[in-house]
Amino acid sequence: MDFKVEGLQNVFYGEIIKFDKNNNLILKIDEKEYELKLINFKSNLIEFIFDNAFYEIRVLDSNSTDLKILLNGNPLTLKKHSRLNEILEKFSGRSGSSSGLSSQNSISSQIPGRVISLSVNKGDSVKKGDNIVVLESMKMQISIKSHRDGVIKELRVKEGQSIPRHEIVAILE
Repeated sequence: MDFKVEGLQNVFYGEIIKFDKNNNLILKIDEKEYELKLINFKSNLIEFIFDNAFYEIRVLDSNSTDLKILLNGNPLTLKKHSRLNEILEKFSGRSGSSSGLSSQNSISSQIPGRVISLSVNKGDSVKKGDNIVVLESMKMQISIKSHRDGVIKELRVKEGQSIPRHEIVAILE
């Protein structure tokens, strides 16, 4: 997979090799292996140690193709891999972190589309099968429903926003 950083002419070729026994990520970047130790993983903050250096990423904005972040205070725009959300969701579920992104807590879109309406607000109680978000895709309206009972901890989308397949739209407590 290619990682492209806006304003930087280099292209880095990288892949996730595996998770080690301590749930650290083993990455290969330009044919060299690295260990990434995740320290903190929340919806808009990621702290980790990479190549023996501490990094902090703050997510500023995210859409279907770009991720705008601050990396140690420096703004960057990253081009998203088509399966980025799926990869992050799987990692956060395996790491046992309290990020709230395990598949039990996240509600994701199974299709790409534009958010037409939000059926709930942060703090609302929902039952299994309740509408969370209504998407428009290919001139059809599709409801994304809750897969279990819970309370809406976080809404990650806004009306009018276009989202890709597998985008997390809400987090349940």
